[in-house]
Amino acid sequence: QVQLVESGGGLVQAGGSLRLSCAASGRTLSGYLMGWFRQAPGKEREFVGTITWNTGTTYYANFVKDRFTISRDNAKNTVYLQMISLKSEDTAVYYCVAGAAVFSPPPLGPSYYPYWGQGTQVTVSS
Repeated sequence: QVQLVESGGGLVQAGGSLRLSCAASGRTLSGYLMGWFRQAPGKEREFVGTITWNTGTTYYANFVKDRFTISRDNAKNTVYLQMISLKSEDTAVYYCVAGAAVFSPPPLGPSYYPYWGQGTQVTVSS
C-alpha cells in the first residue's frame, strides 16, 4: 500500500510558477511509476506526466510543452511537479498517482494507477 500526500498548490497569477510536492509513504517506491493528473471543473481527469522512480525517466502530455518538469528525491521519497509560465487553463486540482509497474510509454488513463493522493488546488488568475 502506498499513501500519497500532495502540497504546494495555491493561487498564482498567469505567467507565474508553482512547485507541487507529493510525499509518499507505506513502502519503497522502487519499480514504481509515479505521475501527475489534473482535473478542471466540469472536465475529466487529464494525464500530465510521469517519472520512473528507479531511472528518473520522464514523460509528459503534449500540452506541457516544456512548462512543467517532474522530478523526484529518492532520499525524501518525494515527487515534484515544477510548473512555470502558468496559464488560466492550468487551473485544476492536481493529483499525484502511483502505479506498481513501468510501461513505456506510460499509460495515459487514470484507471491504471491504483494509488492517488487527495489532490491540491491550483488556481491561475488571468
